[in-house]
Amino acid sequence: MTTLVPRGPYSDEELHKLYPSNLKLQLVQIASAVLFQLGSRTQLGELTDKGRETTLALGERLRHLYVTQLGFMPKIISDADMIYLRATPMQRALDSVQQSFVGMYPLSARTASCPPPTIITRAAADETLFPNETNCRRFSQLARAFAQRTADRWNQSKEMDVINASISKYMPEDSPHVAVDSHPRLSGIMDTVNATLAHGPKTRLPSSFYDARVREFIDRIGTEEWFSGYKESEEYRRLGIGALLGDVVTRMVGSVEGSGNDGLLEVAGMDGDLGKGRGGEGSIKFGMSGCHDTTLAGILSSLGAFENEKWPPYTSHIAVELFKDESVGTASTEPIETAPRQSFLGSARKATKPSSVIMRKPAKDLTPEEMAKLQGYFVRLRYNDRPMTIPGCRLPGKHLEGDESFCTLVITTMSAVRVCSLIFGQEAFKAIADKFTPRIWTEACVQNLDGPAFPTTPEPAGF
Repeated sequence: MTTLVPRGPYSDEELHKLYPSNLKLQLVQIASAVLFQLGSRTQLGELTDKGRETTLALGERLRHLYVTQLGFMPKIISDADMIYLRATPMQRALDSVQQSFVGMYPLSARTASCPPPTIITRAAADETLFPNETNCRRFSQLARAFAQRTADRWNQSKEMDVINASISKYMPEDSPHVAVDSHPRLSGIMDTVNATLAHGPKTRLPSSFYDARVREFIDRIGTEEWFSGYKESEEYRRLGIGALLGDVVTRMVGSVEGSGNDGLLEVAGMDGDLGKGRGGEGSIKFGMSGCHDTTLAGILSSLGAFENEKWPPYTSHIAVELFKDESVGTASTEPIETAPRQSFLGSARKATKPSSVIMRKPAKDLTPEEMAKLQGYFVRLRYNDRPMTIPGCRLPGKHLEGDESFCTLVITTMSAVRVCSLIFGQEAFKAIADKFTPRIWTEACVQNLDGPAFPTTPEPAGF
């Protein structure tokens, strides 16, 4: 893992396949990882010049795809109230969002009167844009347990022997043996190796750190330590990444309903008049979040779409795209003025007009009328420009015919609900994410503290 070397722009043939003419792109949500200064993963490192360069380039690539090639976003904006910008409270994440936004909308693509964009952050104790071990006690327990299992599995392995033969001579005297739980930890060594690779020869360690087999084994072990929990445990998924996926799904459902819960109520408006953009925008079309490599791998692993993948390179990104099948009729969804906005903590903004909105209501509890609202919509994940397939979406009735990477938001018809529920279960994108979306994340973090760390029965991801 080092800095991502992006592929070139999609060809016309690729675009035609990736964006079929019968599907209308409705909402895009981008999550990207950043390149930070050398040092421990737990330190609040700043975005480096190389990081600024690569995140700016990411924004430029997003502009080429969504503005130039697809015409989904406007060429010039007078405000950014159709764009949802979010960052963790770490400075490097905020800087990365700013750089990506400037790449997508440089000064030449903004009117002279365009105000600064709104970038949303949360207090560190409430942050769910990355796996928050520090502020989620139960998740910290689970993370330590899976890390210890990885140490028990690999510390005496032949692979670790190869690593030690190559780099143990550079370890400190009080911790001479490289191990998953050594000092520094194996994952810390991996961070340093990858950061020095990204920043050029002047920062390099001795050449033995860059041996191909050593790097391969370190990556394999580190990926298991940090991300195997998402693949195996529903509780791990719920506490580590479930609140974030719940936000992502809520914004998609809000986009379908026109309720303002697509993020509009958080970013749009002036003088206290929420729910309408300063340029008259009535919905969010695009979102960018500056997060971390552990966020991206956590999302993909929790959805069963990270098999045989290496640790995410710096400036990796995931695009979560919502499409409407224009050939399928859907229930009328008149825009709902100032609908109540429920946050990841379960609180709600007072509404000026009571409205019935789905928000985070689980798919299994939707009424026929609510299910009908969400008919004809598909969700697709692209990871570093590669479409990813969620295992539960491969099943009949749960993807666009002919392309399993387009997952149905909900099962496509009520008759399909009955048939698929009997044969395959109700899994479609929303139902899969609902299974590990916590009702109130902060409460879930202090529950089950005396429970076992590992599930007693298999809980595979992506179903």
